[in-house]
Parts: sequence; C-alpha cells; structure tokens
Amino acid sequence: MSKIMDGKRVSQETKKWIIQKTKELKDRTGVVPGLASILVGNDPASEIYVRNKRRACGRCGMFSEEYNLSEETSEEELLSLIGRLNLDEKIHGILVQLPLPIHMNPAKVMKKMSPNKDVDGFHPENTGKLYQENPDVISCTPYGIEKLLDYYGIKILGKHVVVVGKSNIVGKPVAALMLNRDATVTIAHIETQNLPTITTMADILIVAIGDSQFIKKEMIKEGAVVIDVGINRNESGKIVGDVDFEDVKEKVSYITPVPGGVGPMTITMLLWNTLEAAETFAHGK
Repeated sequence: MSKIMDGKRVSQETKKWIIQKTKELKDRTGVVPGLASILVGNDPASEIYVRNKRRACGRCGMFSEEYNLSEETSEEELLSLIGRLNLDEKIHGILVQLPLPIHMNPAKVMKKMSPNKDVDGFHPENTGKLYQENPDVISCTPYGIEKLLDYYGIKILGKHVVVVGKSNIVGKPVAALMLNRDATVTIAHIETQNLPTITTMADILIVAIGDSQFIKKEMIKEGAVVIDVGINRNESGKIVGDVDFEDVKEKVSYITPVPGGVGPMTITMLLWNTLEAAETFAHGK
C-alpha cells in the first residue's frame, strides 16, 4: 500500500510556524501581514476559495480585505483598484482570483500588480525570476507541492519528473521549480502523443490537467510518486482528482489524495508568501 501524502497535516504544521512568525513580526515591528483578495463575478468555486483564504488569514493573525466585484466591472475599474492597493501600506499581498471574465486580459491585470505584492507569483517579473533560479515569490500550488515532497523526504535531485499539464498557474511553474532542484523534467499535456509512454517513465508524476480520473495504473511506473493537483466532480458529485486513486494506489510509493492533498497546501503557501511580503515591507520601512 502506498503512503498517503497528507496535505492537511503538513498544512497545519506549516501554519503553526506562520502563526508564530506573524506574531513575532507584529511584536517586533508593529506590521500585521495584510492580504487583499479580489473576486470578479460570482463563480461558486472561486467564492468558496476566497472565503477559505479569509478564514485562514484570520486563524493566522493576519489582516484581510475582500473586494467582490460584479461581472460587469470594467477592466479599467479593476486596474484602478489594483493601483490603489499597490499604494496601501496595510496591504502586503494582492490576490486576483482567476478565472476573470472574458472581457478582461489576465496578463494585463497581473502586470498591473506590484511584483512585491504579487503573492500568487504570476507577475511576469516573478515568473522570470523563477526561471532564472532566483525567485522572490513562488506560485502557491507549485510551492506547496515542493513542500510536500520535502516533508516526506522524497528526493528530487536527479529524478525524472513528468508534469502533465502546461498551465501558467501549475504546469509551467512547477516544471521550472523541479528543474531548479536538479530534476530531469518532461512537460506533457492532454494533446501529447503516446502520453502513457511518457508518464510511465516518471519517478515523480505531477498531474494538473482538469480531467477527472484520467491517469490509470497502466500509465504509472511501479513505485512512482504521484502528485494529483486536479479537483473535479464525478458523475455522482464526489470530488475526485485527475488520477484514479483507487486504481493506482497499490502501484505507487506515495500519492496525494483529493481532497486533502495539494489543496490545503496551496492556501497555506499563500499565507507564507503574504508573511514574506510583509517581512520585506517591514525591513524597508
């Protein structure tokens, strides 16, 4: 039987450290880490995600603000709000919840944000630094994946990491992060020809394609480590990942469950990045 990589447990232990460091920062400098979350429209999944972030901030002693904008909000109005938050000294992290309405350009929106307050790590300056192996901010989900691998003592150096998914949010940055740790990295995606041939070569398989239970046991090497980033609902309404957990669990050495694997780590690393941004601000005062 494989070992379950318990994201809830690792998240809780990491949050204890964040709570301690947040208190120390406040006692030492008077600075309380502040996060502003912007949600445009009323996507139910995004609303739940933002609400969870607000609660997590409160539990860690951080300050949070929410801006719930209507679907009809113009791009200029959103850019103006981000500009104001860039200048707000009580806000150290800004998060714009994706996806945005179709009339908005996500790249333009991310570029408007101050790189120092980009706690999601999507500003082009921060993504560029990641690829240059000198990141100031690491995207939350890839960062959470790295923390999980390290917590369970899984060696990255020299291993073959296969990433299935090429998004700017997970696939590309996690590939860069693994490459920076001296792994051999292959990026594949849903259109890759002979995909099972590639996935069965992986020592560490990271899957982020948004296709319910797509990865089966015949697509995985015996003893591989599997990181499942997917969150989907199957026909019966149950939340499942991109990996068929029950099908593959006896074949792998480690695997993340869905839910309770990568998801909790994503929010925790957002808090981590907000704390780091507040520390940087406090040192510059």
